Amino acid sequence: MSRIGYRVIAIPEGVTITQKDDNITVKGPKGEITREFDPRIKLTIEGNEAKFDREDDNLKALHGTMRANLNNMVLGVTEGFEKKLELRGVGYRAAVKGTTLTLTVGYSHPVDMEAPEGIKIESPSNTEINISGISKQKVGQFAAEIRDVRPPEPYKGKGIRYVDEYVRRKEGKTGK
Repeated sequence: MSRIGYRVIAIPEGVTITQKDDNITVKGPKGEITREFDPRIKLTIEGNEAKFDREDDNLKALHGTMRANLNNMVLGVTEGFEKKLELRGVGYRAAVKGTTLTLTVGYSHPVDMEAPEGIKIESPSNTEINISGISKQKVGQFAAEIRDVRPPEPYKGKGIRYVDEYVRRKEGKTGK
């Protein structure tokens, strides 16, 4: 069994963690994140370390999840999170104007997507998209929504994919 829930979270300089009722707020140099946590798991902060304790062993999974969520909140307000996507296909391109991402990916119309609050979109070239923010969940969710517009297909490899994603290629039909 995993013991991630008992690992201590180091709180870096400039980061404050406050707990009010069931909500935990983490403030740092990049911003502030508030999240609701289960009251059955107790958070204790001693100096520059935070740790969680559970009431009984039936809460093992929840214990580890809450610890991982708080650790991601601390990482988010200090370093931030980033996902990179690439477009592959003839004529596939992306353009960013303000908080709107416009994708031209083989449909009869361009697809416009509005970035959620706290998410920053950049397009260094026509075929690259960088998504960044302080919330790991929001960054990953928005990246997945962009990828769902045109997921990579296995025959030619066309579509929107993560930069480090491997798309398994299939052989096409063979004729006689």
